[in-house]
Amino acid sequence: MTRINRTNGMSNGTGRPTLHGAFTALVTPFAADGSLDEASLRQLVRWQVLAGIDGLVPCGTTGESPTLTQAERDRVIALTVETVAERPSRSRVTVIAGTGTNDTAATIAATRRAAELGADAALVVAPYYNRPDQRMLEAHYRAVADEGGLPIVVYNVPSRTGTNIEAATLLRLAEHPRIVAVKEASGNLDQIAWICRNRPSDFSVLAGDDSWTLAALAMGGHGVVSVASNEIPGEMVALCAAARAGDWDTARRIHDRWLPLFRANFAGGPNPVPVKAALSMIGLIGDVLRPPLLPLEESARQSLADVLRQAGLVELSGGRIVRTERTDVGEQVVA
Repeated sequence: MTRINRTNGMSNGTGRPTLHGAFTALVTPFAADGSLDEASLRQLVRWQVLAGIDGLVPCGTTGESPTLTQAERDRVIALTVETVAERPSRSRVTVIAGTGTNDTAATIAATRRAAELGADAALVVAPYYNRPDQRMLEAHYRAVADEGGLPIVVYNVPSRTGTNIEAATLLRLAEHPRIVAVKEASGNLDQIAWICRNRPSDFSVLAGDDSWTLAALAMGGHGVVSVASNEIPGEMVALCAAARAGDWDTARRIHDRWLPLFRANFAGGPNPVPVKAALSMIGLIGDVLRPPLLPLEESARQSLADVLRQAGLVELSGGRIVRTERTDVGEQVVA
């Protein structure tokens, strides 16, 4: 079944949804004792919806999915779906649940559970550690698409999985009616360009790195699965919307404005260590991670704080900015 009929995921007449815009790779807030902080998760989701985000991606890499139990993953997906449904804007916010594992049967089962919980699509990472070849990758994704019960977004991130989904493999998968998009985090500009050039017209290409968003959009991509939109959802929406409207001057200004933050989110520790520290400084969640991840060291924390202050996301005193004002380059701080 094809479930997406949002303004950012409209059926194009073929029954296959097209995804475009900014999709937040949600962090998973934890309480001080390491348990799931449901209240903070709901608060974060509500804030994202109010900011006009196009979609939310719970239980991805940024959500620390490797250290969530099955029950916790299901709960995070359910809370996300429930919380975006609190407002009429549910009609335009797509929920793409992270369900990928390195076990095909487990991935199919997780995708089916996500469908039952109300997710609109599934983000499926390439199997990691066992490093299947291209033939095996293609078989894996076809099985999940055939049996998982949701539209599938392929997630290619070789730096984490040890395996690159090659363009030729991805383009074959793109012909499958229920494989609807790719989150491309290979960092290979040639590969992304080839996919954008040769994809089916109803297949979406989403950047997997904030710093690559502008380049991917310029080559015909449709948006981004973003870490930075945890912190600046409105700005990432504005960047994608400007590009879609052909306003490349505005898109470039937004990109240039926030490039230091894009870089800072991956400095001093693996994702989501820096972005959780940033969200803590901004005042949205606590800075709690699950081992083996640990909070940023003090020197990296100070560097991140400097970037946040320069960006206007926290006050010089260290407190959270209390009011913002929208401009043509996103939300700007008003003291």
